[in-house]
Formats: sequence, structure tokens, C-alpha cells
Amino acid sequence: MESCIFCTMEKDRIVLENTLAVAIKDGFPVTEGHSLIIPKRHVSSYFELTIEEKLACGQLLNSVRDLLVASDPTIEAFNIGINIGEAAGQSIFHCHIHLIPRRSGDTEHPRGGIRHVIPHKGCYPFS
Repeated sequence: MESCIFCTMEKDRIVLENTLAVAIKDGFPVTEGHSLIIPKRHVSSYFELTIEEKLACGQLLNSVRDLLVASDPTIEAFNIGINIGEAAGQSIFHCHIHLIPRRSGDTEHPRGGIRHVIPHKGCYPFS
């Protein structure tokens, strides 16, 4: 697709790839090592991917995770996220999966993790 930044990106941005997907470093990382896993076929939603494409993306998630952990001993955890649709915050309408390395102290209150995408919903009323 001519207007899609993922379909037209330079090949030198690719960190890893397989037959159905690529991995790149995020252009606007929220943490050091923040990466994107992108299916090669242009679809806007994860739910449009074939089983084979989902498996290919999963394989790259694992491979990129392994590379990051091997190269950076400060990484202790990860968030994996997908924004599907404008209401969920999707701004590039080519499916992509965020792999975000996490380190102790990178946020004051990490409990609730991904639930913090909606303000004040990440903190549980119990300990």
C-alpha cells in the first residue's frame, strides 16, 4: 500500500524477519529496546491475520525478546500490546505488535500494567 509507512519503509530498518513478518525498532520508543512486530501483508487488525501470520509474529516476538534480554541485563519484564481501531489508539492502520521491555523503577507504580491505558483503571482496590 503506497501510503502506509510500514509497507514502504526502508529495508535497513528491519532487525529480524521471517517469511510473513518483520521486526523493527520503534521510531518513538517508550523504553530502550521498544520494538514492533509487523506482518508483511497489509491488514489493519490483528483479527484479520491468518493463523500462519499470527504464528510468524509470535516467533518474532520470542526472537526479539531473546535478543533484547541477551544484550541488556537490565530488562526484567515485558509488555506486549496491540492497538486495534482508532478508539483504542491505533494511529497506523497496518497491524503491528508492540514489544516493550520493562525495568525496575521505569514507572512509579507498575501494578496494573496494560490496564493503565485508560487513566485510573490500572490501580486495583486491593493489594
